[in-house]
Amino acid sequence: MLINSTNLRNLGVSFKASFQGGLGQAAPLSLRVATEVPSSTKANEYGWLGKIPNVREWIGERVIQGVEASDYTIKNRSFELTIGVSRDDIEDDNVGIYSPLFQEMGASTAAHRELLIFGLLKNGFSTACYDGQYFFDTDHPVLDEDGDEVSVANTDGGSGAPWFLIDDSRALKPILFQKRKDWNFVARDNPDDENVFSKKEFVYGVDARHNVGFGFWQFAWGSKQPLDAAHYATARAALGSMKGDYGRPLGITPKLLVVAPGQESAALKIVNNELGANGETNEWRGTAEVLVCPWLA
Repeated sequence: MLINSTNLRNLGVSFKASFQGGLGQAAPLSLRVATEVPSSTKANEYGWLGKIPNVREWIGERVIQGVEASDYTIKNRSFELTIGVSRDDIEDDNVGIYSPLFQEMGASTAAHRELLIFGLLKNGFSTACYDGQYFFDTDHPVLDEDGDEVSVANTDGGSGAPWFLIDDSRALKPILFQKRKDWNFVARDNPDDENVFSKKEFVYGVDARHNVGFGFWQFAWGSKQPLDAAHYATARAALGSMKGDYGRPLGITPKLLVVAPGQESAALKIVNNELGANGETNEWRGTAEVLVCPWLA
């Protein structure tokens, strides 16, 4: 193949198409647990996370429900992936070997979002959210009916593999995916580029800016206890009983059970079997959908 602008441009288009093919191979699982938030600055502040709005009877003047004084901020991070293509391979018309590589480049780019989101969910037992507590914790501060601060849990601890019960019907899901700049494919394929002169290598790369953070902790239960009917019942009861400030029920309806591949069997037994472990009627049948997530393995 002749090294000229036309051939190099066509080659770049082909590599980009392979990248796009890999990028769209699978629907992201993270859409079930994360809300995408656009960003136009270096960082976004989420002070409003400290206040779930509450409807009241209109008597007298309106009561403006202010934003809590939280300094929870998500700073955007930069990410990249770059591939070098040998000039010798282009001259020898041996570029077909790179098509699967650029497809994997796209697949890896798509997987990056999943790794960030599910990685943060998995680390929620040791990572703080907007109220300063770990996202999955036993002492989140909430005001009771009398305005006194009490501690509320969204975990029952444990030391095993984590699993999660989530209300994925809300507008704001437990994880926030903050996107500043989408993935951009760039070709450094000018024959006069320094990398071609010094290394006999044409360079193709992608880059993006984004980050992840936590939303409302009340919408998710995280457990490292054994995944069985008893602990599943604890999670459902706790989430269904969640209240906001001043004793307002939040109406949480957990419908998504998120597990690692090694927990799939236990999860399916809880929500699919007609009978329990001792032959009794399984009261939890059909109460949740099981989402088996390879990124939690």
